[in-house]
Amino acid sequence: MRQQAIQVVGARENNLKDISVEVPKHKVTVVTGVSGSGKSSLVFDTIAAESQRQLNETFTAFVRNRLPRYGQPDADAIRNLSTAVIIDQKRIGGNARSTVGTITDIHALLRLLYSRVGKPWIGYSNAFSFNDPAGMCPDCEGLGHRVRVDLDKLLDRSKSLNEGAIRHPAFTVGGWFWKLYAHSGLFDNDKKLRDYSDSEWQAFLYGAQGAIALEWQGGKVNSKYEGLLEKFDRLYLRKEPDEMSAKNREALERVVTRGPCETCKGQRLNQRALDCRVNGRNIAELASLEVADLMEAVQEVDSPSVSTLTASLIERLRHLVELGLGYLSLSRETSTLSGGESQRIKMVRHLNSSLVDMVYIFDEPTIGLHPSDVRRLSRLLRELAEKGNTVLVVEHDRDIIEMAEHVIDLGPGAGRHGGEIVYQGDVRGLAGADTPTGRFLRGVVPLKKRCREPKGHLEVTGARIHNLKDISVRFPLGVLTAVTGPAGSGKSTLIHEVLLRQHPSAVVIDQSAVTTNRRSNPATYTGIMDEIRRLFARENQVSPSLFSFNSEGACPRCQGHGIIYTDLAFMDPMITTCEVCAGMRFVDGVLRLTLRGRNIHDVLSMSAAEAAGFFTEPKIAQTLRALDQVGLGYLQLGQPLNTLSGGECQRIKLATELGKKGSVYVMDEPTTGLHMSDVDSLVRLIDGLVDQGGSVIVIEHNLDVVKQADWVVDLGPGGGGEGGRVIFEGTPAALAQAEHSVTGRFLVASLPG
Repeated sequence: MRQQAIQVVGARENNLKDISVEVPKHKVTVVTGVSGSGKSSLVFDTIAAESQRQLNETFTAFVRNRLPRYGQPDADAIRNLSTAVIIDQKRIGGNARSTVGTITDIHALLRLLYSRVGKPWIGYSNAFSFNDPAGMCPDCEGLGHRVRVDLDKLLDRSKSLNEGAIRHPAFTVGGWFWKLYAHSGLFDNDKKLRDYSDSEWQAFLYGAQGAIALEWQGGKVNSKYEGLLEKFDRLYLRKEPDEMSAKNREALERVVTRGPCETCKGQRLNQRALDCRVNGRNIAELASLEVADLMEAVQEVDSPSVSTLTASLIERLRHLVELGLGYLSLSRETSTLSGGESQRIKMVRHLNSSLVDMVYIFDEPTIGLHPSDVRRLSRLLRELAEKGNTVLVVEHDRDIIEMAEHVIDLGPGAGRHGGEIVYQGDVRGLAGADTPTGRFLRGVVPLKKRCREPKGHLEVTGARIHNLKDISVRFPLGVLTAVTGPAGSGKSTLIHEVLLRQHPSAVVIDQSAVTTNRRSNPATYTGIMDEIRRLFARENQVSPSLFSFNSEGACPRCQGHGIIYTDLAFMDPMITTCEVCAGMRFVDGVLRLTLRGRNIHDVLSMSAAEAAGFFTEPKIAQTLRALDQVGLGYLQLGQPLNTLSGGECQRIKLATELGKKGSVYVMDEPTTGLHMSDVDSLVRLIDGLVDQGGSVIVIEHNLDVVKQADWVVDLGPGGGGEGGRVIFEGTPAALAQAEHSVTGRFLVASLPG
């Protein structure tokens, strides 16, 4: 009997309140609700986690030991599960060898094409791989760039070895590496480097035969002599940056220069591979084309022997275009992709899959997408469901909600005020429901009627970096400016790589992680934890350090974590509450000390909104109100910051900036992760910054924010090579009249009536 729905019974993960829900199979279901209402707890921490956990149990112990581990969700039952494919916003990252082409496997098809019809024929597909010795450039080893030591930065030629002529901390006078040269017997250690003979320079930089006897632990060891450049190449230049400590990376950056490889001119491949061509182009030239242009180039290959191969290539490239990524090239390094781009790149693999009865789970897939691209995304989500899959989307975007076949709305509030199913059914029913999501669907935000007058300008002239086409822009001061345009049109380049470099004093509030340390929390990040500790200390006449779970007041069993993590090799890890402190992090003596009837654990368990009513002290109360204003009132004061999403990270940074005057603020999609009902609150908050004398520039796709801006800078008309131009500068009302602007057309469509 075919099961028609995934059934979740009695889910209690995080703030979920023993909820039961059904997700219809083979349909698109959108999960909505205010930030912190429990959407991720239901979709990712319950449904996805259990699917992944049970799938992992089908593998051998050897394989399981190398797979991600998932604990069993807190629920009475989860029935009729299918295998889940999770497509989240985590950046793909990767090193310099990982590109859009390699991560999507499109480059592998391109290599196969050249190995079949490329002229002259040079071998199999690995001969065109920059990650294989058969194809990589021998000079840069397939990286396309070289890091070279700048001798003028590394050496002070006016000094001798004894005077510290080598400007690198690893070669300080008296150190182990310094001794390799000073004790080699090849040099006069008091001779200035500028006075070295040609033979001495050759030996110093490039090496000589022999070994050097060095003292080691009371004896002597013979160490091979290496020239300075040879040693630098082996110790530093051949390593990936993430293999070195931050200190070593910083020291290296001071003495090197970076640039394209002179041998392959940045094309990564050896000359043999570069000489092989299809229709007059080598594989590196094709990989550097924008995807939309690459499609045309592949379509021109008319050899019948590779018709199946070119059809597969074109299909995958078409999916990239449909996902709004036509401006990318296959040679683009994955480490440079945004979270939204990373998520859409991951989708390409699955759109080509013929597997059915899967559960595809998406986490806000519209992030970074222009409204014109959202509609294409909607079609792709429907395609996945029509193939026989279940599509589950956590989303705030109106267009995605309205295309859903089923909606699950969580709430009514955030944190402990959420975790309930407030509506489930079709979209028409949601539009009439008395929930924050339903009320938003019924309302339409109008255009701003009166825009502020600028108090000066920040100017950018002749910007030509990446795809910017020699543009000049004036950003008005004392107002809210929205920078809009399709994905890849040059918005981030204009702001982050041009404006901020020319005006570095601006305050950047982006979505980068605030920390990776699970001991950091909202109380410590905003600075109010010190005040809270002092209040407890003064009330109880003890040391403030007692109230830190990083110090003497911490539980000695769990070191202040509150949990014990036990690694069980190939089995799921066992995470248990500390039996000594019962998860409260502090020793009993500290937990007996109170402030207004609450101990330190009680206070750290409060949400920011709850704590704002508990603390009357102005500095603490002001900070807590700011957290509530940016839509983070549901966060617990003691919640680890490494659990926050990109949008939450951005808003907690914003909270710390409130109340400051006269600054220029730059925000990158501040509505990310915000429920539609919270967007208006965010705009009021930004307006407050402007009213206090600040200037705010936001990169934003959300049309409700654009409508309430004072000034709009619209880039386009498309992405990549089709972008990089200023399409429009003016007020939102004027943008609505600009028919040549894609943003303007969608703005008009979103207006009342």
